Amino acid sequence: MRGQISNDVGDRANLNALAGLAQESRLAIFRLLVGQGPNGLAAGTIAERLGIVNATLSFHLKELTRAGLVIPNQSGSFIYYSANYATMNALIAYLTENCCQDSKCKASGPATKHRRKAA
Repeated sequence: MRGQISNDVGDRANLNALAGLAQESRLAIFRLLVGQGPNGLAAGTIAERLGIVNATLSFHLKELTRAGLVIPNQSGSFIYYSANYATMNALIAYLTENCCQDSKCKASGPATKHRRKAA
């Protein structure tokens, strides 16, 4: 019974994270922050780079924070937002934990972009 409670809590957290990403602007914000590393970006910079109005951005950042995908950090008069990599990695693990349990499975690992080396 105790394990079931833990799974229910984990499922709820994963559903919240998926719901947080299930909107075009929030997905764009999250992808931008993932690429920025742990220092993140100030809200104004996010708005500028993505062309999102501040009030709309504030709403989406609140939803991403509620879903555990984004971490806000106050620094002086600015709030910097960074991706919560622990939540991201836990969600990826959750989505792939049952992958290829059937021996006929043809799934491969995540697609990677091949980058050309600078000449």
